[in-house]
Amino acid sequence: MKFLKPIVTTFSSLLAVCMFAQEAQHAIDTVKTADFTIAFGSCNKQNMPNLLWDDVLIAKPDLWIWGGDNVYADTDNMQKLRAIYEQQNSVAGYSALKSKVPVIGTWDDHDYGLNDGGVEFKAKAASQQEFLDFFGVPKDSPRRGREGVYVAHSYETPKGTIKVLVLDTRYFRTALTKDTETKRRVKPNTYGEGTVLGEAQWQWLAHELNTSTADFNILVSSIQVLSNEHGFETWGNFPHEVDALKKMIVASKAKGVMVLSGDRHISEFSKTNVEGLAYPLIDFTSSGLTHTYTSYTGEPNPYRVGEVVSIVSFGTLSFDFEKQQVLCTMIGDDGQVLGTFEQYYNAKR
Repeated sequence: MKFLKPIVTTFSSLLAVCMFAQEAQHAIDTVKTADFTIAFGSCNKQNMPNLLWDDVLIAKPDLWIWGGDNVYADTDNMQKLRAIYEQQNSVAGYSALKSKVPVIGTWDDHDYGLNDGGVEFKAKAASQQEFLDFFGVPKDSPRRGREGVYVAHSYETPKGTIKVLVLDTRYFRTALTKDTETKRRVKPNTYGEGTVLGEAQWQWLAHELNTSTADFNILVSSIQVLSNEHGFETWGNFPHEVDALKKMIVASKAKGVMVLSGDRHISEFSKTNVEGLAYPLIDFTSSGLTHTYTSYTGEPNPYRVGEVVSIVSFGTLSFDFEKQQVLCTMIGDDGQVLGTFEQYYNAKR
């Protein structure tokens, strides 16, 4: 019977491969027939080759969302920042995408200008103007006079509406607490101390969720909301803010709320059930576009669903309004499907 274990192992491996192949084909078929498709990604070095722009175009998204670290600048010199944005705009693949697909997004620390930076960054107001220039925001837009890059976008289709709420997790974010007891970089603040969004943005978000009639409401956060044990930047460093967000989503009765995040140089799906919410809250992390955590060997995430992807990829969301369904897909170079997650909002699954 010594031969039994290798045979079982091989059979199990083959079965897993076949099942994932079926999932991959299902993902491809769903993307083709979706009522609306969002593609998004983060962590993009402007001076490194991005092999994914052609794959993004092949996915035929109706919208591209930058999830942060859209360029790597780390500077308070606005001439340098402007030149870096111009360098990114000159990338042929990205230029082709912009010519065919609307582009929106948020920033993270490296395009904001300060690694792990927040409210203390002295050049943040000037950096915001360069950010808005990069996104082609008109000079007379109200966004030019408002602190922070948060904004709401609505996309109406013949079958339904999607609302995208782009959050700013930099401009108002208060200090992190360094972890001096373990090898982790930071640890959670004392409950109730500090903020991710700041008072004005919290009020804006409450209004947008409370008044939303959209079939799906997508929150774009540059940092992860659910994964909270890795010791890097996360909403989990402000646990009271995570609780406030969950309560706000429940109270608003907004439909189909989901979080998109980046920053981590890995891609993963996180899921949690929230008391009073009729569906699970999903946090889809897609990172990065040009470079990843290639030495990744594991880290805790109590909310993880499926496996971590640590090679370059971008994410897609394929919406079906009739089924109230979103298919989330991680896609690598040459269109390789690296992971999928399917969420129905008409029933708790």
